[in-house]
Amino acid sequence: MSMLTNLDLIRRVPLFSLLSPNQAQLVADGVLKRRFRRGETLVEQGLQGDALFILLNGRARVTASDTKGREVILAVLGGGDYVGEMSLIDGQAHSATVRAEVQTDTLVLSREAFARCLPDRSHLAHPVMRGLVKRLRAADHQIESLALLDVYGRVARTLLEMSQPCAQGRLIRGKVSRQDMAKRVGASREMVSRVMKNLELRGFMALQPDGTLLLRGPAPGLQDGAQDA
Repeated sequence: MSMLTNLDLIRRVPLFSLLSPNQAQLVADGVLKRRFRRGETLVEQGLQGDALFILLNGRARVTASDTKGREVILAVLGGGDYVGEMSLIDGQAHSATVRAEVQTDTLVLSREAFARCLPDRSHLAHPVMRGLVKRLRAADHQIESLALLDVYGRVARTLLEMSQPCAQGRLIRGKVSRQDMAKRVGASREMVSRVMKNLELRGFMALQPDGTLLLRGPAPGLQDGAQDA
């Protein structure tokens, strides 16, 4: 690997295959080589990223975990794959942790160098990228919920995500369809109806006279590990 220039390495990465020679040189001038030993962390869930990592070889595992330490595998990456771009684009924390499963060589592109490769913020491509990142984060979040939360937890989390803050707690405007909720959380309509009825009886939510849904108090399934429905 040491006999290849950064530009040689960049040209081997599918992510940069459509770059012009000048663009490729710009990226090559901004990257550094870094080797990760088995078990080392490239990016960590919950922390904001400061670099893009392009895998040249080896293998890395992408995982998400909850507060109880339960873990779900989202993907396994190999040569040509990359991680860390979502945090660099939207400025939010990483949605998953990536660890090397074997010795893995990478190219590391810093935040500053990455920003130089992005289109101007006034360019249409910039909001499109941010929109794509938002969808990817939502997809990761959905996979994590399906794998780590029971039906109570998935319904409660979805209700919270649908709501907006208000003086009494959080409010969902508009009717909440049991059928749509069932499709979102991966459960039957009957199961979702039972869960939502139970949440109402436990005081977590209340239907208002104007048809809105008021959420209040800690969400069962997210705070106390509610029983399986």
